[in-house]
Amino acid sequence: MDRRIYGIETEFGITHSVSQGHSLGADETARRLFAPVLAWGRASNVFLPNGGRLYLDVGSHPEYASAETASLEDVVAQDVAGELIVDDLRQQLQQELDQDGTGGTVHLFKNNVDSAGNSYGSHENYMISRRTEYARLVQVLIPFLVTRQILVGAGRVHPNGPAEFGGLTLGDGSHGPSYSFSQRADHIWEGFSSATTRSRPMINTRDEPHADAEHYRRLHVINGDSSMSQTTTALKMGTTDLMLRMIEAGKILPDRTLADPAAALRIISHDLTGRAQVELASGEKMSAVDLQHEYLQAVTHFVDRHGAHHDRVDWVLELWGRGLRAVAEQRFDLVDTELDWAIKKKLLDSYAAAHGMDYANPRLLQLDFAYHDTSPTHGLFRMLSRRGSVATFISDDAAQAAVTQPPATRASLRGKFIQAVLDAGENYTVDWVHLKLNGSQNQRTVMCKDPFATSQPDADELIAEVQAMSKS
Repeated sequence: MDRRIYGIETEFGITHSVSQGHSLGADETARRLFAPVLAWGRASNVFLPNGGRLYLDVGSHPEYASAETASLEDVVAQDVAGELIVDDLRQQLQQELDQDGTGGTVHLFKNNVDSAGNSYGSHENYMISRRTEYARLVQVLIPFLVTRQILVGAGRVHPNGPAEFGGLTLGDGSHGPSYSFSQRADHIWEGFSSATTRSRPMINTRDEPHADAEHYRRLHVINGDSSMSQTTTALKMGTTDLMLRMIEAGKILPDRTLADPAAALRIISHDLTGRAQVELASGEKMSAVDLQHEYLQAVTHFVDRHGAHHDRVDWVLELWGRGLRAVAEQRFDLVDTELDWAIKKKLLDSYAAAHGMDYANPRLLQLDFAYHDTSPTHGLFRMLSRRGSVATFISDDAAQAAVTQPPATRASLRGKFIQAVLDAGENYTVDWVHLKLNGSQNQRTVMCKDPFATSQPDADELIAEVQAMSKS
């Protein structure tokens, strides 16, 4: 597939803290955070005029699902837009608490682990061809997903050193406080499953295409970390897309099935050299760096033969290679403005050196969380961004535009419909595929099965009809 639909679902952590008195619990904080959404949407699960979906997930986690996008620029813009949208709700709640005397500070975190060790996710969606043999795709992709964390992990401080998970001792068991590539790695238990919370697989296999099921299927990847860095997001989606394109084309790759994918995920996460050996089902052992080099070489040869399918392919391949070199040579400065784990490690190590501390110090764990704080005033990544200390993939204008404007996919039909019914004051229902007008005089449902379509006769007609209502 030379064209692909991408999407990202991000769960946010939220807390309210006060220096004196009682802070609001997570449920109460989340409920008050969503009060403005309930006021206009009459629900805590709504689709937005930009085509995305905003809802309150299990565990009092605000979640934003991006609209369908068809380019790396748009998926990054939609991801940043979700951060801006949810942080705007945080700012409204903060103002409300300041005015009613509750006080304290509301923190919103775009990360994957809270202070109690609970994990919440960042899910990636990739449209794939129904013709692709799904079992083969999953088999080939899992070793890639296990090892890509050395490039696109968010980084995490472990004040007490690597822990034991399911009887697996990480590292040599003798070292203390440490830093790992990934936040989600310690919380994933299977390679693939139809579950999302009970067993936390890398790939969720439920067949929900949100498109014409005869032609498409949706690949739902749930082991990735949330990314603050735009370039990390672009690399994460771009490398996975290239792997999918190669697999879908029938490219024969060596069998790199892992003996224990969950164990390998943890071992690799806690080894910043990228050289820890993980066992394959064949009995052979390979490192994350070696496996990723193999994938990069295969993809590069595939692109050389079949051509680039978008104008950012060379950018993806260059950063992919440079990221592997940074890990292999322990030259983290090669990527410490582009890859989250390296950006954050540079910040933490600089602070630790200046204050004579190591990762056991609680202050460094606080800074780890602060890196992911979405607040312009409290967030460390936001501070680095203002200083121009991190690379960007899109402009600020593009990110702001994505807050209100849908991308040029089916999302544009949904966004126009939602804006029209809101302007007209009409009752409506939407999901990823359907647009439904629930008016007492006018009841119509339109199905939009093509996720690439920016125009569809019956949908265009319905939108025009609703727009006319608002003018009458």
